[in-house]
Amino acid sequence: MESPERVELPAAFEDVNVDVLVQLIADMMERLMTHNDQIPLLPESLTRFHSRVAPTISVVDYLRRIVRFTKAERVCLLITLHYIDQISVRMPAFVLSSLTCHRFVISAICVSSKCLCDVFCSNTVYAKVGGISVAELNVLEREFLRITEWKLTPTNVCIRLLAPRLYVQAYAASTVTLTLSAQCTRDVLQEYYVNLVRTFSHGTYVIADAHSSSSGLSDSDADMDDEPSLPGSPVPASVPASHAPHPRGGTILVDTATLVPPDAPQQATAEQNLAFAALQRQQAHAQAHAQAQAQVQAEALRGRPDTDTDADMSA
Repeated sequence: MESPERVELPAAFEDVNVDVLVQLIADMMERLMTHNDQIPLLPESLTRFHSRVAPTISVVDYLRRIVRFTKAERVCLLITLHYIDQISVRMPAFVLSSLTCHRFVISAICVSSKCLCDVFCSNTVYAKVGGISVAELNVLEREFLRITEWKLTPTNVCIRLLAPRLYVQAYAASTVTLTLSAQCTRDVLQEYYVNLVRTFSHGTYVIADAHSSSSGLSDSDADMDDEPSLPGSPVPASVPASHAPHPRGGTILVDTATLVPPDAPQQATAEQNLAFAALQRQQAHAQAHAQAQAQVQAEALRGRPDTDTDADMSA
């Protein structure tokens, strides 16, 4: 049997064909779903991302539909994998399965597009493309932001891994910090891209040494009204989802030890260090002023009896 022909892909994820990236991401999600679907589903493990039954549309077709009608960018597709890693740590009850994948994907792309892109769609469009109601997407979006604590980029994790000394440098320029944040996000997403190509189940892709250019998906005239219509969620909007511990499959790329748990103490930033130093100087100045005032008052009290005695002697 002949081995499949190897196809070279660009070295940078920004240059890869969008449909190829969709195939890589869908392949990874399908493998996670196959593993996690074997985990028994308990009532206390239900989350807002759970459907009543598994949707009939495949993950790759669902991603292609989202890309086609919302023009989702590559960075929004890749960072979905980072969100899986983050939420799996922050919310142990969540696993990416055939019941949670579709709702999680449309929520992640909706949130990441608003965070990372200058142009994005309204929730009405995302809901119609995703096959759910606008009200349900609003609930999923709020739940997504609550779990991630509005930390929608991998900057915190990346800075701890790549540039730990930044926390003790008190005079970092804000423009440099912003540039580093963007670069950290890009580096983490590049690692996801390399890992996707390396672990692709069909083994037909390999990353080329040099950059190459490719085009994205071509638009067609199919009607967006042909919705996939995802099954309803068993978790009502008024009842908070349980966060009970649950056995789950492994994460995709990032070591869970490098992720920041919700209750972990945060290291001080350069701006916080500067503010704390200024507060200490202000407190030291106020303390010195108070000591000087107390010394003046003490000297005044010590001189007052001598003055009174001289007055009595004059009388």
